[in-house]
Amino acid sequence: MKALVTGASSGIGRDISRELSKRGYDLVIVARNLEKLQQLKAELKTNVEIISMDLTSEKNCKELYEKAKDIDILVNNAGLGEFGKFTETDLDKELTIINTNITALHILTKLYLKDMTKRNEGRILNVASIAGFMPGPLMATYYASKAYVVRLSEAIREELNKQNSNVKISLLCPGPVKTNFNNVANVKFEINSLTSEYVAKYAVDKMLKNKFYIVPRNYDQTC
Repeated sequence: MKALVTGASSGIGRDISRELSKRGYDLVIVARNLEKLQQLKAELKTNVEIISMDLTSEKNCKELYEKAKDIDILVNNAGLGEFGKFTETDLDKELTIINTNITALHILTKLYLKDMTKRNEGRILNVASIAGFMPGPLMATYYASKAYVVRLSEAIREELNKQNSNVKISLLCPGPVKTNFNNVANVKFEINSLTSEYVAKYAVDKMLKNKFYIVPRNYDQTC
């Protein structure tokens, strides 16, 4: 069994990779930071393939699919955010957010889902956020991108159910998590944050039990 995890160099993606490896899955780990991917590979016990790639490029997303076939679990985790007034935030960074959070996820979900439905087996875990269920003043682009992930995943789930497909899709929607995302997004949350280790374990447990909405909560946290 093999899983592909995007945004695997740190945070939730890194810790989901650890969880899946503990459960015996071989891995394809994807991110731009080659050094961190190599560090992660060195600690994992299962077979690990590293692909250092920028998923803001549509061409790269399609190339990734061609490089890594026969995937049993796809984890679309790569994501970015930005804090600030919509009239003042940087447009180029917002387009990078859209390309990462929406376009890359859309391409990979579509390509791998087509293979999975042909085999009538497989799992996809799309990492969204509780932000996907509400408006996000001062993080408008990020919240809107996660709303896209939520609605896309919900629609795919309904299509799979109507087809009586054995393919499963899950939607991870955490609140604030202690990761490097906060530094990149220039944001500091005033409510308690979960650890990425806890979120990853919770997510993998629920995904393997075929749960669709996966919402880790502070009062559940044991890490």
